[in-house]
Amino acid sequence: MLRSSNYWLNRIQSFLYCNENGLLGSFSEETHTCTCPNDQVACHGFLPCTVGDGSACLSCAPDNRTRCGSCNAGYMLSQGICKPEVAESTEHYIGFETDLQDLEMKYLLQKTDRRIEVHAIFISNDMRLNNWFDPSWRKRMLLTLKSNKYKSSLVHMILGLSLQICLTKNSTLEPVLAVYVNPFGGSHSESWFMPVNENNFPDWERTKLDLPLQCYNWTLTLGNKWKTFFETVHIYLRSRIKSNGPNGNESIYYEPLEFIDPSRNLGYMKINNIQVFGYSMHFDPEAIRDLILQLDYPYTQGSQDSALLQLLEIRDRVNKLSPPGQRRLDLFSCLLRHRLKLSTSEVVRIQSALQAFNAKLPNTVDYDTTKLCS
Repeated sequence: MLRSSNYWLNRIQSFLYCNENGLLGSFSEETHTCTCPNDQVACHGFLPCTVGDGSACLSCAPDNRTRCGSCNAGYMLSQGICKPEVAESTEHYIGFETDLQDLEMKYLLQKTDRRIEVHAIFISNDMRLNNWFDPSWRKRMLLTLKSNKYKSSLVHMILGLSLQICLTKNSTLEPVLAVYVNPFGGSHSESWFMPVNENNFPDWERTKLDLPLQCYNWTLTLGNKWKTFFETVHIYLRSRIKSNGPNGNESIYYEPLEFIDPSRNLGYMKINNIQVFGYSMHFDPEAIRDLILQLDYPYTQGSQDSALLQLLEIRDRVNKLSPPGQRRLDLFSCLLRHRLKLSTSEVVRIQSALQAFNAKLPNTVDYDTTKLCS
């Protein structure tokens, strides 16, 4: 009578793994266990490692077949078994948090406390601080940090913005501010528009100052909920004429260039100061470059997966601080492009490697992002 190959394979496995103390049991490939005579366990020998997907071994150790020699993606080798990989803290590479508590931060922002002011360089070809100007035309100004030149070991978080705007007496003008934020450098086109007073996003708060002129503090408070990375803040100032509507109890706004009336007192405007509030965090571009290098030249077995896991954690934490919108902005690519000075092709290759690695991890869901940086 011919026996099947499965029968002989089971017999060989039983002799190898279930044949201790003079007792011969039966080996089960399905459960990876031995069934011994009379329900004893004495026939158990040393069982080989289980090779398969997920937490099973990718291969057994050549010097000890009972232990794993390598693991599947998303798992790490620990004392001969495969455990789910958990990314180590990213603080060595890039910081995200401050020691300030929410209430303390809110108080400091309300007081526009200089302890949380991020000192930025003011640049404008259209106007100068503390100087009166004709507000009929749009004025562009920016606050930038030039981190690659002066602060290469830091990244910066914006928590709020404050301007002190003055108008000449009895002016009928109303300032209109538009703010764009550039997270890590590059051109102005790589900035996102701040949706002030839209979809629960904060609005400007205006406080009248006790001065002879019409001076107001304009403050935009983001706090922990809306904080995000910034390298440059672009501010566009336009002006409009405020007028009572036909019913007398509503306001109609006219653009100055569209409404020319000598009786109107357009007046002049000046900005006394602009402040950005936030904090700076540790950033180690060389350490991140070292992680990227391991994608092609891993130091040891498993170090490539470890590097991918770290980069994935950094990517997700950076993108989580994206501004509000239907889809997150791809801030991580901006970080690679402008703070690590990687080429576009290198950024694409890294992102592709992370997506492929993430797809192999158990219980993970990737997300789509909107491109911001070229």
